[in-house]
This record gives sequence, structure tokens and C-alpha cells, in this order.
Amino acid sequence: METVHELIPFAREMLSQKPSRKMVKLYVLGSLLAFFGVVIGLVETVCSPFTSEGRLEEEEEKKPASTQEQMLAQKQEDLVLEKGKAAGQRALVTRQHAS
Repeated sequence: METVHELIPFAREMLSQKPSRKMVKLYVLGSLLAFFGVVIGLVETVCSPFTSEGRLEEEEEKKPASTQEQMLAQKQEDLVLEKGKAAGQRALVTRQHAS
């Protein structure tokens, strides 16, 4: 709100100095860009909770598939480790008897 009160005296000062058309166009263009930036920021702020909910739902849908894949990979690793331990125990047993 303070910037609006500062803007009015600034506009009066600019008009009293009789700026060229190019400068007026430049200020108007800058003001419009700033205004659209503010509007877009407000729209993003208002709409972001709705878009983040959609992303969370998508992630939750993807999550069970990835956990199932992880469980399968973990089971395969466990089987490999168990086979390796069994083979290692047999090798230790035969070495103990051989010596």
C-alpha cells in the first residue's frame, strides 16, 4: 500500500518534467511487466496447494510398484547371500577336516 502512495507523487513529478514519448512507453512497459509478474505470483501461490496434492497422489501410486521391486531385489540378494554362506561353510568344514 505504501508503494501506491509513493507512485502517485512519482507520476506527478514525471509529468511535470515533460518526459519524451519513449520514456513514457518504457515506464508503462515496465509497470505492466511488474504487474503481470505480481499477478502470476499470486496465481501460483493460490494454485500450488492443488497441484502439489496431485503430485503427491501420483507419487503414492508409483510408490507401491517401486517397493515391490525393491522387495524382489532384496529377496534375490538374500538368496545369493544364503547360497554364498552355505558354500563358504562347506569350504570351511572341508578345510578343517583336511588339516
